Amino acid sequence: MNLSKSIKVTVVEASAVAGTSELTSDILDMSGFEGVMFLALTGDVTNASVLTLTAKANSTNSVSSPTPVTQKATDAFTASATSADDKVLMVDVYRPPLRYVFATLTRADQNAVIGGIIAIQYCPTTKPTSQHASVIASAFGLGVAS
Repeated sequence: MNLSKSIKVTVVEASAVAGTSELTSDILDMSGFEGVMFLALTGDVTNASVLTLTAKANSTNSVSSPTPVTQKATDAFTASATSADDKVLMVDVYRPPLRYVFATLTRADQNAVIGGIIAIQYCPTTKPTSQHASVIASAFGLGVAS
């Protein structure tokens, strides 16, 4: 099996310096895919920072109008001194009811560095899939015995 032909990987939010502002990803068009998984990569997260990754959907290609519908969110994670450093928050939405999806990452109370947010769209109606332009190189190979 070649997983890369059955998914589409997109960097939907670039890295962000230490801060407490909410990050909003690029919007994905879900036509042709049954699901999407968002992965938020953390960097140095300050003690007592509260992180929540949320997937939202909309009927139009917009993060504001009409009002997006929350699909699923992680529980709010409150960091200790090192518990959130260089980790991942993950939200998976299967068959979102609206065509367009995006993610928000809430950083509250204390600073958090974010390495970016990656989206993996899966279960395409047509294979093989083409990767997004944010994927600058990829490879597939069969395992080789030594």
